[in-house]
Amino acid sequence: MLSAFLPGLLLGLSLIVAIGAQNAFVLRQGLRGEHVLAVCLTCAVSDALLILAGVGGFARAADWAPWLETATRYAGAAFLFAYGLRSFLAAARSGNALMPADAVPASLGATLATCLALTWLNPHVYLDTVVLLGSVSTQFAANKGLFALGAMTASFLFFFSLGYGARLLRPVFARPGAWRVLDVGIGIVMVTIAATLIA
Repeated sequence: MLSAFLPGLLLGLSLIVAIGAQNAFVLRQGLRGEHVLAVCLTCAVSDALLILAGVGGFARAADWAPWLETATRYAGAAFLFAYGLRSFLAAARSGNALMPADAVPASLGATLATCLALTWLNPHVYLDTVVLLGSVSTQFAANKGLFALGAMTASFLFFFSLGYGARLLRPVFARPGAWRVLDVGIGIVMVTIAATLIA
């Protein structure tokens, strides 16, 4: 069992730990304490579905529809660029507007819509989960299911640790300046990823 589960777990963690659009959003929600369970669950379940698709043999979808990769890439870049600009605008607001206690929480629907867009419109997510994990899973033949379970476990562990672990950083983010730095950092991450997708 461990011979397939453990490689899936470790590879899943190594792919997901790098800071990206999705992780930055989960961190921000965790710091604000807004819809954390729903956001973590949405990210983890989305990853699990993509991993299942990859391990199930759908990694060759781009071969069946060559336009799919290009369309996804540009749609993702446009969304990430817009979200990056939104973060820069948030950083430019007055300090009080960035305080977790004073900020008006986004609705659950709006939060989940943003979370789903950051997940499903990000081509890097498909490369990591569908293509890479899907191709590596072929090495485990009859134990592909255990490999997929390991990778899915990594997603659940990481997102829930990030979302709920963010509360440990709340004392740091009690200062408005820290929120400005976070928003600028998120904006840079989003715009950089968008630029690399286009380039």
